[in-house]
Amino acid sequence: MEAINRIHHITAIVGDPNENLKFYRDVLGLRLIKQTVNFDDPGVYHLYFGDHNESPGTVITFFPWTNNNYGKKGSGQVGRIAFRVPKDSLNDWEKHLNAQNIQVEVTQLFGKNTLEFDDVHGLELAIVEGEAAADNNDILGFHGSVLLSGNPEGTKELLTGLMGLNELDRDDQNHHYETVGEEKHHIITSIPPQPAGRFGIGTVHHIAWSVPDMEVLKEWQSKLKKEGFGVTVVKDRNYFNSIYIGEKGNVVFEFATDGPGFDVDEDRESLGTALKLPKQYEHKRQEYETLLPKLDV
Repeated sequence: MEAINRIHHITAIVGDPNENLKFYRDVLGLRLIKQTVNFDDPGVYHLYFGDHNESPGTVITFFPWTNNNYGKKGSGQVGRIAFRVPKDSLNDWEKHLNAQNIQVEVTQLFGKNTLEFDDVHGLELAIVEGEAAADNNDILGFHGSVLLSGNPEGTKELLTGLMGLNELDRDDQNHHYETVGEEKHHIITSIPPQPAGRFGIGTVHHIAWSVPDMEVLKEWQSKLKKEGFGVTVVKDRNYFNSIYIGEKGNVVFEFATDGPGFDVDEDRESLGTALKLPKQYEHKRQEYETLLPKLDV
């Protein structure tokens, strides 16, 4: 079976949806490409952000909770999410973040200079330079993420054995992997495991891996079952189809198809400008539009 080439999306839980929108649109420069609802909890928004072409491997999504139920970061979660920016733009990004009164720490987390900072709701982020220059400093997509595995060796077995990632480096704190696709997404598992986390505001819910189509998705579903993983049925998410597992380190992995894409229910030029509901919830549109906070789009 073909190796996993890239991250499809990463989904996190955050706070006020307009604070979320302003941070990722106005501070990080990403485009709101879809406003819909959490298909499993439709009283909550599901907001999608990406580059301005909604390119695969650039999409970060959010469940904005309007309560004060903050999570606890720990094992069984995705940790810091890293974005990739063009070559020679890191200093400009550091100045930009400082100008926004965002506290930035320069580390070597991803094996090179890494800007670590938090978003407005305490979600852990990072920025890393890529190898290619560009005409502007816009975020190119993901660089990768940290997995807070409760079983780093078990997670390694899945990443390198079944999913085909390459191991780049390891020390007594981190194991460092890379996907084989052209994006070369970087995955770090932290050593030793942390105490168990709890989902809530400021934590990541899951990481999704890209597969090309439904046929390959079903092949992954079958293979993961044979390897002893508890695999869900195929979920229709309107913009992609997917399956979920809890891997051996208790991090939620999703495997998601590249299509049909985000323009199935609105023109590409108007992506993210209106609330889009799946067919099963369309009859309750008035209720959701009343219940959900109005977005400042």
